[in-house]
Amino acid sequence: MNMALFEAHARITGKVQGVFFRWSTAEEARRLRVTGWVRNLPDGTVEALFQGPEEAVEAIIAWCRQGPPKARVDEVDTRRRILPENEKPLPEFRILK
Repeated sequence: MNMALFEAHARITGKVQGVFFRWSTAEEARRLRVTGWVRNLPDGTVEALFQGPEEAVEAIIAWCRQGPPKARVDEVDTRRRILPENEKPLPEFRILK
């Protein structure tokens, strides 16, 4: 029996650049065994894509609401879906430039 994989696309606003947000998100995602990516956007927000079991994806989203110690998160806007069986999940979690 295959467990469904979930995907969440997130946009995090607040003081989230220059505070090790991407690095900390990657560390937490790897700890939770979530794959995907995180990157800074030119408008000062952070964008991320998380894939994994539903509990792990929800856990990383909950973590993003707090972020690392120097961050101030105002909002985490997410879109979630079940990853279709014909879509191959990402193999690892990466920090994109």
